[in-house]
Amino acid sequence: MLRRIDLRYFKCFTVLKLPLCPLTLLSGANASGKSSVLQALVLLHQTMREHEWSSHLMLNGTAIQLGTVADVIDQVQGSRSVEIALLDEEQEFRWEFMGEREEMSMEMNWVEGQPVDDAKSHIAVTRHLLPWSDGEDLQAGSLQARLCNLTYLTAERVGPREIYPLEDPRHAPVVGPRGEHAVGSLYYGGGEHVLDGLIVENTPPTLLRQVEARMNRFFPGCEMTVVKVPQANAATLGLRTSRGMDFHRPIHTGFGLTQILPIVVAALSANKDDLLLIENPEVHLHPAGQAAMGEFLAEVAAAGVQVILETHSDHVLNGIRRAVKRDILFPEDAAIHFFRPRQEEESDGFAQVQSPVLNGDGNLDAWPEGFFDQFDKDMEYFAGWN
Repeated sequence: MLRRIDLRYFKCFTVLKLPLCPLTLLSGANASGKSSVLQALVLLHQTMREHEWSSHLMLNGTAIQLGTVADVIDQVQGSRSVEIALLDEEQEFRWEFMGEREEMSMEMNWVEGQPVDDAKSHIAVTRHLLPWSDGEDLQAGSLQARLCNLTYLTAERVGPREIYPLEDPRHAPVVGPRGEHAVGSLYYGGGEHVLDGLIVENTPPTLLRQVEARMNRFFPGCEMTVVKVPQANAATLGLRTSRGMDFHRPIHTGFGLTQILPIVVAALSANKDDLLLIENPEVHLHPAGQAAMGEFLAEVAAAGVQVILETHSDHVLNGIRRAVKRDILFPEDAAIHFFRPRQEEESDGFAQVQSPVLNGDGNLDAWPEGFFDQFDKDMEYFAGWN
């Protein structure tokens, strides 16, 4: 599991040292740096997946497109370089990337790694972002495997479609950054077993049936069918919310189902120690569904899949808090970070990230100004307290 990510001169951060847990929630104002944390991880993943032998960090690819070097370097303190560091239970790796402002990739200036229990031993790496021998399979649970197999879902997920593409499952991401391969994953992997800790009782333990059971918790009565289009690398998705109805095209069932489906498929397709990054899982969900999403992602983390999510929903947060109170997830296995945008006039002591701590009852030890407090402020306004 990743224990910490460090960023230096990356986008809005001069220096960031962010602790990570089995479940990490990133919250805060718009343009405060939440997405930047995810993007740093996705850049490493994208380079490993698409440019294995590259000595450059690829800023634009199928997973993410960030533009030029000028777009990813801290505009206030940075010049031509950024640093990214990752720490897990066994090793720490730190990279420096450099580039001219108009370029669309950054040359790897240096990378070093060291065991976490050995401050003197360093591993010099010159050919790969992360070291492994030629032809060697990635060791399950290793930092290399977690980055290479990472699943990233953006906030801009595909909506209802007539047909969905079928890609070679050995090369396509599990669901794709926009959820575009979720239906294909169900078609090819619908018979695969999900993690024991995520199996809904009295339901076959296969991916398709477990996804259907989970979707039922968000949309009662939900059933689905995936059918290949003859003589085409595509499939159709049929949905219904009652057994007395026919299966409908997704366009007739609302945006919520197709927005949530990639999240559920990605989570239930994951293996233990995999890394799942999700932006705004609450999109198109009713508040009760948003709370259920928080509980679901807490279950996923408790089953051994590391989850990092960005959200603007207090309902998602409260779903996680409820999961902690119900002993689904240990409180120490959840990290909550609140980001604030840094202003130029702020001093060096400005706390760009604050991290309230959960206890076993799901309560937080602090509630910073601006941290999911708008409802209370509005109620005070209507009560005439302001």
